[in-house]
Amino acid sequence: MSKRIVALVLVWVLFNLAGVIVAHADSKEEKQALFAEKVKASVLKLGTGETAQVKVQLRDKTKLEGYISAADEDGFTVTNSKTGVATSVVYPQVKSVKGNNLSTGAKIAIGIGIAAVILVLIFKDHIVAY
Repeated sequence: MSKRIVALVLVWVLFNLAGVIVAHADSKEEKQALFAEKVKASVLKLGTGETAQVKVQLRDKTKLEGYISAADEDGFTVTNSKTGVATSVVYPQVKSVKGNNLSTGAKIAIGIGIAAVILVLIFKDHIVAY
């Protein structure tokens, strides 16, 4: 009888251990560092120049709008398109960044769509004849 109780207890313990989920709690600094890396990747992906338009909100609630005129490993520079004022920003200061830049794939798809419409318009009389 005691073997049976020990076996049931062991089965119960194994089922409870199988349901245990290990939770990894990052500290606030680790989360901010991870977010800064994501911001850095997105800024570097947007590139630099007047076509790399962004809206940036900093942790101190400052809002910047313009284009990325320079970007490196430590931060980037946002230049206001209207005033020409350049503001340097380090990645950990950023709360959010929104880019208004189309990816290369989107530009290619738009170009193919425009070309297809033009071809249909040019050859519509020939297509209807068949």
